[in-house]
Amino acid sequence: MTKEIIQTKNAPEAIGSYSQAVKVGKTIYLSGQIALEPESMQLVEGIEKQIHQVFKNLKSVVEASGATLRDVVKINIYLTDLSHFAMVNTIMGEYFIQPYPARAAVGVASLPRNALIEADGIVVF
Repeated sequence: MTKEIIQTKNAPEAIGSYSQAVKVGKTIYLSGQIALEPESMQLVEGIEKQIHQVFKNLKSVVEASGATLRDVVKINIYLTDLSHFAMVNTIMGEYFIQPYPARAAVGVASLPRNALIEADGIVVF
């Protein structure tokens, strides 16, 4: 098995011992992205801005791998407050088109850097 590490400056640097994404064959495993701005590595404020930033960060990593958001087959979303799920749904529709990827949404007690949302996923192309 050959692993290719995907890395881009257009998404936040890893803040731990992991890669932004790993490609094996035609499958790319995306690490979780929180709403850090890549340039400043600071968390954006407010749930709406955080949701957009998470999807922008995921998009940057996906594109760095040579794929597009159309190639995403699975998204996992983690929220510290599930009352934001409807907003996530609406904003996700701005980044993805039908047929949509499979998705899970999970309520969690906390996320790194006190983020309100995190998302990861799987890409196949």
